[in-house]
Amino acid sequence: DRAAAVVAERSELSPEEQAEVARTVGIGAVKYADLSNDREKDYLFAWDRMLAMDGNTAVYLQYANTRIQSILRKATVTPGADTQVLLNEPAERALALRLAQFPAAVQSTVETYSPHKLTTYLYDTASSLTAFYESCPVLKAEPDVQASRLLLITLASRVLTKGLELLGIGAPARM
Repeated sequence: DRAAAVVAERSELSPEEQAEVARTVGIGAVKYADLSNDREKDYLFAWDRMLAMDGNTAVYLQYANTRIQSILRKATVTPGADTQVLLNEPAERALALRLAQFPAAVQSTVETYSPHKLTTYLYDTASSLTAFYESCPVLKAEPDVQASRLLLITLASRVLTKGLELLGIGAPARM
């Protein structure tokens, strides 16, 4: 019910879609809160913190991914396999470097049986994505830059989706 309230605040989905997204968000919030802490430390179970749209929460990561999906739906162009990634802005470079660290983050998580390492990586990726949005317009950029940025956010969506999936958390396309 609490997740449904969060989804209803920001959503123009049908009631059925809202119910499905709320279920995904609610379950993801609880799982993420559990997995994001070092297993040797205690944590406080707090709905308000778990369902926050900002901070190190599943909702923040899911929302970051839905922002990407929204931009991709609005784009009039789809970057091809031959699209060159241009890293002219510091935020583009930071996001690209963060995305390149995904295999190492997964490997470290598996080797140490520490899912909080993957949650930290995903949060850092979403934070890099937010910084990218603030300084690098995607849809208003020149065609070559736009294609590059579309490809970069497509890759970011794949990383966020796969990372959440590895944690057993869904990544809705719309919220």
